[in-house]
Amino acid sequence: MNKVVYMDYAATTYVKPEVLEEMMPYFTEKFGNPSSFYSISRDTKMAIDLGRDRVAKALGCESSEVYFTGGGSEADNWALKGIAFAHKKKGNHIITTKIEHHAVLHACEYLEKHGFEVTYLDVDSEGFINLEDLKNAITDKTILVSIMFANNEIGTIQPIKEIGQICKERKVLFHTDAVQAVGNVHINVKELNIDLLSLAGHKIYGPKGIGALYIRKGVRIDNLVHGGGQERARRAGTENVPAIVGLGKAIELATSSIDEHAERLEKLRDKLIDGLLKVPYSRLNGPRGKNRLAGNANIIFEFIEGESILLMLDFEGVCASSGSACTSGSLDPSHVLLAIGCKHEIAHGSLRLSLGDGTTEEDVDYVINAVPPIIQRLRDMSPLWEDHLKKGAK
Repeated sequence: MNKVVYMDYAATTYVKPEVLEEMMPYFTEKFGNPSSFYSISRDTKMAIDLGRDRVAKALGCESSEVYFTGGGSEADNWALKGIAFAHKKKGNHIITTKIEHHAVLHACEYLEKHGFEVTYLDVDSEGFINLEDLKNAITDKTILVSIMFANNEIGTIQPIKEIGQICKERKVLFHTDAVQAVGNVHINVKELNIDLLSLAGHKIYGPKGIGALYIRKGVRIDNLVHGGGQERARRAGTENVPAIVGLGKAIELATSSIDEHAERLEKLRDKLIDGLLKVPYSRLNGPRGKNRLAGNANIIFEFIEGESILLMLDFEGVCASSGSACTSGSLDPSHVLLAIGCKHEIAHGSLRLSLGDGTTEEDVDYVINAVPPIIQRLRDMSPLWEDHLKKGAK
């Protein structure tokens, strides 16, 4: 195996050279603790302020509304648990969907064990919620709605502005997990009526281990980590300065050319989808067009196991996944695919290919040519395929 084709950008991205270049001094000569008062500490404090300003500009909010976290999952957990416990005297009801990232779903399960009630909204066959279902689910005990901006598995982009408007009218706080959306779609938290938003650096060509939570000014939320006064005393602990610098630069780069980025990836994505759907008994998961993440392709191939596809693709140098990277290794089919109506036996045969800045048309052609013989080879070994052929012969 000589050629490597990376098509798992939804799982993580490489750090861009420009990002690494800005980070490097803060590992070495600019190492001061931002909470100290001498000059090298002032340098790191200024670097954090710049990172915060860059994130704020990307989201259309004030710098004082941006709080750095250890990643997207931490930001999701803080949003849900922090709001739940801060507002429990008002109500104990939370609304989310059945296709959220496990950081949200497992946080909700935790809250259910502590006396909170959670409504999990259904989605349609393309992964969209029904806005009337959301309106009907809100009660006088509802304190938070948490609905992801764009799905990490099937690429569905939810009607966030409409969701935000409903929440605003009903005086319910609205959180969105925008880990997959930031850098891929235009976001202005004020215009979209978003109260809390989670993001992660490693999805936008920044470092791992850094994320942020936007918290609208005036929103009451419990502190995440108690200790020092960092992050305005809401998340204690000495700041990860190099990572914050990297996140700031990465989000600046990612949001400077969203339209051009999306246009290029959409063409490659559609070519990839059309090429792979020529395989018999295959189908696309999620919507077509502008309501899908530009770099996302998720296709089911019936009568085979997704893990087997990944192993054979890896042998051909193709890096892909069968769903969320956070659930790789699980034998259970994707909860997202089950939620959109896929049967268990079919959901096991999914392949997620996600494109990014390093993807070329040559890469797409390579995958289009590599996948069909792999699918046929696996079907030739599959009892399910054999049964299907026998039924067809009758």
